[in-house]
Amino acid sequence: MKASYNDAKLILKLYDMRREDRLREARKWFAASFKVKTFDDFTKLCPVGSEPNASYRMVVTYWEMVASFVTAGALNPELFYQSGRELLFCWERVRDVLPAVRESYGNPRELKNLELAAAGYIKWWNKAAPGAYAAFSKRIRG
Repeated sequence: MKASYNDAKLILKLYDMRREDRLREARKWFAASFKVKTFDDFTKLCPVGSEPNASYRMVVTYWEMVASFVTAGALNPELFYQSGRELLFCWERVRDVLPAVRESYGNPRELKNLELAAAGYIKWWNKAAPGAYAAFSKRIRG
């Protein structure tokens, strides 16, 4: 499917939403602080009702929403992948702890769109630039 003018407009709108002050603050915290590997790490960093928990939820639900546009076909994946690397950053930060989060929440679909969009992104990136995803993942995951 070829990207459309509406795909470009949606990407610009999503970018504009990322500039909202509270989401910008949450994204800054997430990039600097959310480096959990276990559910215990997660609950210590983001206890329910805390500001870090609110920031975590703000970031992951934003990217889950964006991912849902990609997985549902409302947004051209290839066009999105060319400029939406922060979605993959979010995925790299949550992927280790996500199985335990899903179990704890009793929700096997928790962040499922993020997982699916990230898998598509990784496949696209590996084809477009072999080795780039592995290098990116290593940088993000440490």
